[in-house]
This record gives sequence, C-alpha cells and structure tokens, in this order.
Amino acid sequence: MPNRVSRCAKHRFLKPLERWRFGALAALVAGSLADWSTGGAAAQGGPQWTPLAWEAEAIYRGATIASDLVLPDAADSIDQFTAARMALLKPDGAGPFPAIALLHQCAGLNPAVAAWARRAVTRGYVVLLLDSLGPRDVRSVCFGPKNGVNFFRGARDAMQAAVHLRRQAYVDKNRVALVGFSWGAMVGLMVAGSHTVSALKFDKGFAAVASFYPGCFRVTPPNGRPPFDIVNSDVSQPLLVLMGDADTETPAPDCIDKLDALKRDARPVEWHLYPGATHCWDCQQLDGFSKIDFRGRRVEYHFRKDITEDSERRLFAFLERAMPKQLPQVSPSR
Repeated sequence: MPNRVSRCAKHRFLKPLERWRFGALAALVAGSLADWSTGGAAAQGGPQWTPLAWEAEAIYRGATIASDLVLPDAADSIDQFTAARMALLKPDGAGPFPAIALLHQCAGLNPAVAAWARRAVTRGYVVLLLDSLGPRDVRSVCFGPKNGVNFFRGARDAMQAAVHLRRQAYVDKNRVALVGFSWGAMVGLMVAGSHTVSALKFDKGFAAVASFYPGCFRVTPPNGRPPFDIVNSDVSQPLLVLMGDADTETPAPDCIDKLDALKRDARPVEWHLYPGATHCWDCQQLDGFSKIDFRGRRVEYHFRKDITEDSERRLFAFLERAMPKQLPQVSPSR
C-alpha cells in the first residue's frame, strides 16, 4: 500500500467481518453480478471519491475458486497462429524481447484480440494470449462470474502470465506488460495497483499496463455484500487508458474523474478519449452489432479503422516510454 495518498484518493480496505462473512465469499464471486451498480462520475469521481477494496485474504480466496490455467510452454511463430486461441508467440530470433500478456473481453477470445497479438509480434514483442474462459468451460462473464471466473481470478491469471513470460529465456524480464480489453482492461486497472498484486501473493507486478475501453465503476454485489472499486488509489505502474466518448457500455466519464484524481496524486497514469468511438472500436467482426448489456441498456459497436490504427500507435509509443530498452553497460576503457 503506498505511503502517500491524497485526500481525493483515499483507499479504504474492508475489515474481514465488516458487513459480510468470509463464509459467503464463494457464493459471492461464483454467483452472478447482474446487479452491478455503476454509479456515476458525479457520485464517485472528484474530491469525494473514496475507493473501496477487499482485504487481501478475500481477494486471494476469490481468485482461487477456479483452478489455475495451464499456460503454453512451446512458442509458436506468427505463421503458426491461424485462429484465436491461447498461445505463446514470439518473433524470430533469440531475444531478449519485450513481452505482452493479452487479456480478452468478457466474451472471451476473438479475432480482434488475435489481431493485436499479430501486431505486437510484428513489432518485436513476445505475446502470451490468455484464455480465462474456455479452459474453465465458460462462454461469457458479461453478466457476472461463472465457474469461479471473476475479476480476481482474471487478475491472478494475468499475474501468473507475467511470471510465465519472465521464465522464458528469450524474454526481457524487466519489460513485461499487460494489455487488456473491456473485461481484461478492468483486470488491468486492478493489477496496476500494489494492493491487488500483493493480495494475490506476487512480489512483482507488470512493468506497464494498457487498458482499452474499461469500466471504471464500483462493483456492488447483490444481497448486501461489500462493494469494491475497479480503479483504486494505489496505482504504482505506468498505466495507459484508452476510451471512446460514444461508449455507452463502459462510459468514459466513470473513468476520467478517477484518473484525474490519480494524476493529481502524481500516479503514473495517462489516457486518451476518442471522439465518436463506441465500445470495442477495434472489433471488426462486431461492426454494427447491438445488445442489451448487464444494466439492461442497449449498446452498439462500430468498428473504426482509423481509431484502431491510432490506438495501435499510442499503445506501442506508451510501451516504449514505460519499458525502455536498457543499453548494455560498457566498462570504462583503461
């Protein structure tokens, strides 16, 4: 937990028996969160925003209801990657390369996330493309957790992916990032903070985190169980957040006031708001798709090639700044 916290970003950790009992935790994180409360920027943002977080023991219990993923050991070339699947991908050569763990949206792997894997490998990154749903027989967590797959489980998947990448001889162990989309982006916001990382029993987080169109709301589970915030005040790693101002599924105003508060507290955050961009602007396969979201609102997706290209430029420029390549030290000549 950081030593310096501004008045606008105080972080309150719930006591283990405050308003709930640990014995109800399994039911909480395994059940549906269809009754999520998103609040609004006016209610939760600005100087009155006081983020809530579960205690470390509760986070760890929630993250370990579902079993760990079996992560791939053998690296494939990009030519072998022909469909969206969990995979470890690397550029040609011995490295060491920077690396990215990619985490999908709430409905799992799709062609858009696979396209980001290809872009990253082409730019010289090792990629571990995660699948938090399929191996656990889950099709979607868009309406809440299923089979133990919840935000905390996603965070543990991401952290285990970071450890797995650092074990590879061809990966630069100091240059491992997480890039998440929607649900995966919300997981990214959580693991950008030191409390979640330590609660999940990891000593080291990611060198950088990038979140595409995340939700920044306060999750209020049903039945009077305690809420927790997706964004917290202890962001300790460089964080990039990309949002669309026409996104009605995860509205940008829910994020911006909180990010402003973090910036005022000198946290390493930056963001960009795209005019006219909807949720999932990079999802060409969903262009024109509409649905009813978990709050009962109709949302639409519109693919934007121009914004996808700009977000690619912003993402990799951010990663280069946040994880600069270290030049080898040269011994002084005698």
